[in-house]
Amino acid sequence: MTETNKIRSQISNSGLKVTPQRIAVYKALINIKDHPTAEMVKRYISKKHPSISLGTIYNTLESFVEKGLIEKIKTEDDVMRYETVLENHHHLYCQKTEDIADYYDDELNELIFEYLKKKEIPNFKIEDIKLHIIGEFTDK
Repeated sequence: MTETNKIRSQISNSGLKVTPQRIAVYKALINIKDHPTAEMVKRYISKKHPSISLGTIYNTLESFVEKGLIEKIKTEDDVMRYETVLENHHHLYCQKTEDIADYYDDELNELIFEYLKKKEIPNFKIEDIKLHIIGEFTDK
């Protein structure tokens, strides 16, 4: 199955209509790989799809979030970034470059969940835990 066919299937299975704009936006999210902003997506797709407006991109991203196809990440500077990786992971955020990298650690996940299960936060039901670890990448 080609990448485009997989994207078509994901969009369709989420209950959204498959459109060239949605395919282009989702393909950009997959190919940029750096937790892009809507503006980064616009720059990426404008070469092949110059008529897709930034407003359409924002609306498409919000539709994808609502349908569970992607997730939103808010940076320290209140900038919205997006990603297609849905499995449990955390983020490393570089203050200097504003890069975001995925961080996987099953042991950390288990430690946090066990701690919070024992702690019981009053009047709050935990559904998921995502850490946003802030620092600087030293090898860039």
